[in-house]
Amino acid sequence: MTNAATRLDTLKRHYSVLIIGGGINGCGLFRDLTAQSIDCLLVDKNDFCSGASAAPSRLIHGGIKYLETGEFRLVRQSARERNLLLKNAPHYVKPLETVLPVYSWFGGILPSAKRFLQLRASLNDRGAIITEFGLRLYDLLGRHFQTMPNHRMLSRHSIASLMPELTKRVVAAGVYYEGRITHAERLGLELLLDGMQDNPDARALNHVSLSGSGSGGIVLTDELHKKSVTVTADIVINAGGAWIDVINGKLGVASRHMGGNKGSHLIVRNKRLYEALGGRMIYFGSADGRVNLLYPFMGNVLIGATDIPVDDPDTAICEDTERQYLSRVTREVFPEIEIPQDDIVMTYCGVRPLPRSDGLDPGSVSRDHSIARDFMPDGRTPIYSLIGGKWTTYRGFSEEVADLVLGLLRRERLRSTRDLPIGGGRDFPTDEADSHRFNTELSRMTGSHDRAVDLLYRYGTRSILIASEPGDIRLRSLPSYSCSELTWICRNENVGRLTDLLFRRTDIALSGRLSVGVIAETAEIAGDALGWNAERRQNEIDATLQVCHSHGMAIA
Repeated sequence: MTNAATRLDTLKRHYSVLIIGGGINGCGLFRDLTAQSIDCLLVDKNDFCSGASAAPSRLIHGGIKYLETGEFRLVRQSARERNLLLKNAPHYVKPLETVLPVYSWFGGILPSAKRFLQLRASLNDRGAIITEFGLRLYDLLGRHFQTMPNHRMLSRHSIASLMPELTKRVVAAGVYYEGRITHAERLGLELLLDGMQDNPDARALNHVSLSGSGSGGIVLTDELHKKSVTVTADIVINAGGAWIDVINGKLGVASRHMGGNKGSHLIVRNKRLYEALGGRMIYFGSADGRVNLLYPFMGNVLIGATDIPVDDPDTAICEDTERQYLSRVTREVFPEIEIPQDDIVMTYCGVRPLPRSDGLDPGSVSRDHSIARDFMPDGRTPIYSLIGGKWTTYRGFSEEVADLVLGLLRRERLRSTRDLPIGGGRDFPTDEADSHRFNTELSRMTGSHDRAVDLLYRYGTRSILIASEPGDIRLRSLPSYSCSELTWICRNENVGRLTDLLFRRTDIALSGRLSVGVIAETAEIAGDALGWNAERRQNEIDATLQVCHSHGMAIA
């Protein structure tokens, strides 16, 4: 990799496409354009997938709730893209059995009809009839590239046998399958790494901000080394999410494209709740009309989500009232299981990049995507702002934008990303025989079957690269990780800050395993790999502890 201190010096001064924002929309577009041999530059002021893309419900889903608002095109596209991701990224995208508790037989028919007709209606009871109808329609819309079973309805007795801790108010339950993404941040990173491997003329840089623009071009600043460079581009893509209008302002354009609702989630360590779920997700309408969820996540339970309008995405945090609400709402489905505040090992919050919709109920704002066009002050350089979108549909959205860009550049599409494997999903073992062969080879390289299983889970087939790194000495503070593993990641996966390593390149923070000892030891490993002096190492430790505090983590 290029030394961090000189990475701006190696940039070209002109690119066909400049992408500002390294969330999933930006990462997906970068991957598509590099597959078409387009020279593009992507920059993000922080780390890749560190904003809203690091704060989703971590589902790859068809969007069954969008049926209520008649968004059939969005549901059809979401279900198709879910099925493609299960195939293209099997190392991170897995099937998730999902249970919809039902509390009545006829509830919700009239409100559902009103919502379908775009009329306002409160829906806090989705009965068995409307649930069965919705799931049948969901199966139909998701039939393309289908990889998981169709739904089934369970009686009160059957669901009680399956999940005995579930509330006795349930009269029936719908059971169907969605997808879950075990490590979203790494999937976004792998799109960029694949793109740069495909096209050496393309670059993706984290911790590089947009400082401004002028007659000479667009000024970019390396936030780690405080160096700046000016570049020009034929087309600018604003993939800044909730910050789109701020970015446009720095480009000399006044826009009011964005609204934004924050969504907060909890990660809780509660053995009884974890076991009560039995590996399934509960997707339920709460008494206040919201739709919430909880499912097993990295040995803990993920609970979400709130939906609250915010004006400034930089100030969005999971507040105490949200912690209390999410802890309390789980008792609507598991009334005997209490979640004390001490069980919360981490919170996270992101601002969904939704279109401006003044006065509309937060839950009614469409989750579909759109593209807005502006021009830079020179009147020639177009800026295309990517509004909306979500993890599930990023590829389809990226394909739409890439086709637009190719048309403007008068270039032909060379290949589709529809069947393109992602990162460690390439050649991923999908049957018992392939899994045995791969694990045997990985076990030989690591000297341990358990170690091979861990690496395959974390990195897919990229685990072979990590296992090739010599000196597999385990961390004193966290023996499930090794020094060589973290060293390889630091040197090969664009790590700029210690938080990049702990919160996004690995699952150490997400799984609730951070401690003072882990932070100190990993700072030494990252410092050795990246050439940090003693002052920089301490600064990284301090910054990491500050981030932990913002996530409500009690670090000991």
